[in-house]
Amino acid sequence: MIGKNDLSERLLGFAIKVILFLRKLPNNDENIILKKQLIRSATSSGANYEESQGGSSRADFTNKVRISLKEMREAYYWLKIFNGIIINEEMQKDCGVLIKESQELKNILGAICTKTERKA
Repeated sequence: MIGKNDLSERLLGFAIKVILFLRKLPNNDENIILKKQLIRSATSSGANYEESQGGSSRADFTNKVRISLKEMREAYYWLKIFNGIIINEEMQKDCGVLIKESQELKNILGAICTKTERKA
């Protein structure tokens, strides 16, 4: 299993990669809306996980990780939309890498939620 600090770094790296990916896309009307949604969810996932590390109780920790998972699910959704509307092959490949990473992060966060809920 991935360590806490490793997961924090991975979530941070994911958020940065999403931002850099989105900078390459044109700023037409629909992209601006979708970009804002994706940036919010991608960055929020890591921020909520960081908050969980200072949780005042097991319930607080679990709640923050659940929020992090929820935000990662949302990021995954927005990435799937971008993947469906991007025509450029290179950008589709980059988007596919981000989709894969978000899926893996969802799995890790989900496993943490399941494990902590069992201990409660």
